[in-house]
Amino acid sequence: MIVSSKFLNLSFFICFCFLQSSGQSLNKKQSIYVELGGNGFFTSVNYDVQVSPKPGLGIRAGIGFYKLKPFALTIPIGVNYLFEVQRNTSFMEVGLGTTWSRANASFYVKEKRAAPKSGYLSIIPSIGYRRHTKKALLWRLSLTPVINENGFIPFFGGAFGKLF
Repeated sequence: MIVSSKFLNLSFFICFCFLQSSGQSLNKKQSIYVELGGNGFFTSVNYDVQVSPKPGLGIRAGIGFYKLKPFALTIPIGVNYLFEVQRNTSFMEVGLGTTWSRANASFYVKEKRAAPKSGYLSIIPSIGYRRHTKKALLWRLSLTPVINENGFIPFFGGAFGKLF
């Protein structure tokens, strides 16, 4: 329990520092979106900010859930990089994140039985396509394999949100 609360406190502190520094320039691109699958496992709401003047390096943080019974909180955080495919509208997105979850993220893999923990960490690399529209909307499709104590689990995600 102590390890997971220290991890959460550190994660929120790092995200807060990045978000504070990124808010000082009008050239930063920010977005908020709902993601199904992906880093939040089942569903999550995420905030993403590009920390470079042009699309490039970005960070993201979110909150979501994995199971309904019992309810399992997820907290995905990560970094991404946007490679421009078509000027200011289409991007290849490559990222690396970690997700803390209240429940063991085993999905369709048989869950390994062990003593219950207060939280679980998964590493999630991602690669996908991201599109920005003229009406300041975005959508994304990504391959997001999950790496955790259950091994390597192929996964994917899709998102829809608003740029500001």
